[in-house]
Amino acid sequence: MHYESPVREPLVLGNKTYHDITLDVVRPVESTAPKAWWIAFSIALAMFLWGVGAILWTIANGIGSWGLNKTVGWAWDITNFVWWVGIGHAGTLISAMLLLFRQKWRMSIERSPEAMTIFSVLQAGLFPVIHMGRVWVAYFVLPIPNQFGSLWVNFNSPLLWDVFALSTYLSVSTVFWYVGLIPDFAMIRDRAINPIQKHIYRILSFGWGGKAKHWQRFEEVSLVLAGLATPLVLSVHTIVSMDFATSVIPGWHTTIFPPYFVAGAIFSGFAMVQTLLIIVRKLFKMEDYITIQHIEMMNIIIMVTGSIVGVAYITELFIAYYSGVEYEQYAFLNRATGPYWWAYWSMMTCNVFSPQFMWSKKLRTNLVFTFIISIVVNIGMWFERFVIIVTSLHRDYLPSSWAMFSPSSIDIAFYMGTIGFFFVLFLLYARTFPVIAQAELKTILKSSGASQKKHHTEDDHAHH
Repeated sequence: MHYESPVREPLVLGNKTYHDITLDVVRPVESTAPKAWWIAFSIALAMFLWGVGAILWTIANGIGSWGLNKTVGWAWDITNFVWWVGIGHAGTLISAMLLLFRQKWRMSIERSPEAMTIFSVLQAGLFPVIHMGRVWVAYFVLPIPNQFGSLWVNFNSPLLWDVFALSTYLSVSTVFWYVGLIPDFAMIRDRAINPIQKHIYRILSFGWGGKAKHWQRFEEVSLVLAGLATPLVLSVHTIVSMDFATSVIPGWHTTIFPPYFVAGAIFSGFAMVQTLLIIVRKLFKMEDYITIQHIEMMNIIIMVTGSIVGVAYITELFIAYYSGVEYEQYAFLNRATGPYWWAYWSMMTCNVFSPQFMWSKKLRTNLVFTFIISIVVNIGMWFERFVIIVTSLHRDYLPSSWAMFSPSSIDIAFYMGTIGFFFVLFLLYARTFPVIAQAELKTILKSSGASQKKHHTEDDHAHH
């Protein structure tokens, strides 16, 4: 058996046995939903329906119902698209990278981020599709054989690379998430009393029997998928950043974009994970599994990636200054002091300054503070996308085409609708699927459980 130093904090608190873990994990699935869940679900559903109304309005009246103009052709839609894609990055990254590095602390927190990845990529996909206009002929963008004349898509376009990158990422993430769920589905199947429920979970569990061979295959597949998902995470956001970097607009035409976007994505993704995990922890009483230590680890990652993002911002400013190109210099001066100065300074405050509080152990282990910071960071990341897109476009080379952008009510409703849709999916997932990977958690109970650790330490003292 693997032995662990008593100095390390236990990852499972309380005097837990294997059976206790099972009961705690399936409780949200088997019991009736708490009142707080119903309130949250109703709010999310109302927001989602509001968003559906905005989408139908856009399809009926065209994209002119958004606040776009001749100069600012991309605004809220693409801002929100990049923001959602960014959030979707942390999930697979947490699971895949930490699995490859054999980090045990990932086990209680990996499931929610994986679900979050899938749900946020679905939200992201809505924006470009509707932004194309004429959604009913959307099949024209697919590489269809020549029934319509020569209609192959433009493979040189970064927007098409987006399509490939995102669809690959979504499919690999979904498979990765599903494979991890199979042992948990089998556990719910074996416990189910209702025959319909039993039958559904029987189909979902793919005949899992928990044999040594099954576990061996499970480990192999998990490792292979983690190895595939890790480079994908990096490539997807790199390609999203190339949508901008391949243009000649000052403020976009820069080589730092790919790594800077990836760091920002991990940063915002981890913040979203914090938001969700603290809610799940409270709502479903998971304090013994999602411990303060887990929250602290994540905060350290937020602090590090926030600092990387800060360095990227300063690098951008330096490159603009050093280039000697007056358009480039003006683009950055305009960001900080122009009409959208408030967005730039909101971004700086939220993304660079706020994570620095995490250097204090007292603050990074404080749940309320963490929750606030996690929301602040995501607001900051939204502002970052807004600053990159809108402030670069609204002052073009020609002063005659300068324009301001302000969102219409449809823009706002569409964005709020995607947030509602995300939480609808997440809340339903928390009620039907186990939120914690119990099968994996049991593998570390002997070495990292609180009571088991105490027992080992006592045994050691007795031997000496």
